[in-house]
Amino acid sequence: MAKYLVIVESPAKVKTIKKFLGKNYEVTASNGHVRDLPKSQLGIDVEHDFEPKYITIRGKGDILAKLRREVKKADKVYLATDPDREGEAISWHLAKALKLEGKNVCRISFNEITKAAVKASLKAPREVNMDLVNAQQARRMLDRIVGYKISPLLWAKVKRGLSAGRVQSVALRLICDREEEINAFIPEEYWTLDAKFCIKGEKRPLTAKFYGDASGKLHIATQQEMERIKQEVTGAPYQVLEVKKGERQKKAPLPFTTSTLQQEASKVLNFSLQKTMRIAQQLYEGVDIKGQGTVGLITYLRTDSVRISEEAAQAAKDYIATAYGEAYVGMHTAKKQTASNIQDAHEAIRPTDIARTPVLVKESLSRDQFRLYQLIWKRFVASRMSEAVYETTAVTIGALRYRFHVSASKLVFEGFRCVYTGDEDDKGEGNVLLQSIDQTTELSLQELDGKQHFTQPPAHYTEASLVKVLEELGIGRPSTYSPTITTLLGRRYVVKEKKNLYITELGEVVNSIMKESFPIIVDEHFTANMESLLDKVEEGSVSWKAVVSNFYPDLEEAVETAEKDLEKVKIEDEVTDVLCEECGNHMVVKYGPHGKFLACPAFPECRNTKPYLEKTGIRCPLCGKEVVLKKTKKGRKYFGCENNPDCEFMSWQKPSDKPCPRCNSYMVEKGNKLACSNEQCGYSEERPKEMDKEIGK
Repeated sequence: MAKYLVIVESPAKVKTIKKFLGKNYEVTASNGHVRDLPKSQLGIDVEHDFEPKYITIRGKGDILAKLRREVKKADKVYLATDPDREGEAISWHLAKALKLEGKNVCRISFNEITKAAVKASLKAPREVNMDLVNAQQARRMLDRIVGYKISPLLWAKVKRGLSAGRVQSVALRLICDREEEINAFIPEEYWTLDAKFCIKGEKRPLTAKFYGDASGKLHIATQQEMERIKQEVTGAPYQVLEVKKGERQKKAPLPFTTSTLQQEASKVLNFSLQKTMRIAQQLYEGVDIKGQGTVGLITYLRTDSVRISEEAAQAAKDYIATAYGEAYVGMHTAKKQTASNIQDAHEAIRPTDIARTPVLVKESLSRDQFRLYQLIWKRFVASRMSEAVYETTAVTIGALRYRFHVSASKLVFEGFRCVYTGDEDDKGEGNVLLQSIDQTTELSLQELDGKQHFTQPPAHYTEASLVKVLEELGIGRPSTYSPTITTLLGRRYVVKEKKNLYITELGEVVNSIMKESFPIIVDEHFTANMESLLDKVEEGSVSWKAVVSNFYPDLEEAVETAEKDLEKVKIEDEVTDVLCEECGNHMVVKYGPHGKFLACPAFPECRNTKPYLEKTGIRCPLCGKEVVLKKTKKGRKYFGCENNPDCEFMSWQKPSDKPCPRCNSYMVEKGNKLACSNEQCGYSEERPKEMDKEIGK
């Protein structure tokens, strides 16, 4: 009997796949990549057409030796790595490392680890797709060039161990830009006016919101404006001018892609990107299910396609019709994809078998596995269901020349909502409108309620919202989002507090150098265009070496310029007036993993260190002592009193010595303005230009 060898990436897949194949098949794993560029050097021969120099990854020798022994025993070898660029490249590297040229070798791939999918792939073997391999090689080399050319400059300028990356640096800039936008934000006051009415025969009052006048919408900016309008309409007759009834349909959500799964798991399950991908990988590779053995529960987890196979769509249709009724089956027509890339060769993320409901597998899964599987299962089922239908009512109420609006919606057919609901509230919630309300309905004013509000700054990025922006800008791909953000957190360029991402002092320094010396690298349009070029390499319409060779000269020139500029800057430790308690030397400012700290210059003889408190020259508004620049335990900057803990003063924005002329509260710097720290006051003024030179900017 012939002997067949199937090589997969992950050992976790071996057990699952082995179960589907007969005794003639041996299944083994390569444990990911077996070859890569060397760590000790650039590994790219710039002088000879940018030829990469691949070597065996350290520690993979034993694995390769085992694989070679298995290859000798096999009549045919199947390379069954993941169905994406990275998986294709691993298959190609395996073929090179195992010297499989001229042997009976086939490439197979499957979108889900099920018996049907694996068996089908064996019936449709193919050759390694070199366009996909070259797209991965181009990405790997571009990332290597950026990292190995720029990182040494960061070591020289700041500290060893820092890094720059093609996608990483753009993500860092986005977070920095958002932080600057938040810090410069000046809240603007506005008011709302609600009118509460009694309707004869009804127990519950009806609340309408001020809209404007007969000409259109009006913005109430101040309390004076609100009081004037309130005074005008207090004794006025109120009349129902218009009642509009209609129907609104809410479409079923699309099935999950990698990024939407990451975003939803963050919002609903409070999972980090890393955790989501780790658990999804487990569900994809296979979990021991009671009575069924090891089963792959979901399809491939790295995809930006929302496409569903015809078989899966039909299975979903049959399931929904049986479980919920024909009325709940959605009418789905195939939509042509506007963009073409490798990820669309996959399906969306879905359960491998819709009949395998979360309840049936709950006992076999960990709590987190169950929660993520349930989210994926519900989203997929909902995506194949009919729309939710709402009955809407919109009422316009007139008082002299002014208009008040009230609207409400009532769910009349739940459709997909019987399985899956988002976190947004239904419009009109809280208002129950009479079915009989019309222009003859008498309204009796009960109360006019004016409320003060302030505009809010943009929200800090979370992992989920950053992924959404990166995807919208076309930066990175499904496989890059999680490692990019993990690197930013690991390098301490960014810290995470209550889901929000905050820039650290170290992150600010690195971003500043990148923006100044390598503006093209941190330009989101350039990076997005590079992703588009990689897609064209994948399609076979652009040469991968052309992409690399066109990119390299500009970067090389920028590096040379930056090196010359850095030579002019003599980097010396900043000496402070703080004396070392152990040896009496003046302590110096050093950079560490958390940013600046004070260290004794007599190191290693004296190892004394202290936190670095940067003085601002500003008096504490509570106790009169000096305000210093501090950092949280995670590295986020803030301003606090040097007399802490006796004085509890703390501000995220830099305070000013100038008190607010309106309420006497302390002022803070926001961009090019000074704003009152008391939001209820709302006072702001232009900031003197000489303040830009102060410490802390």
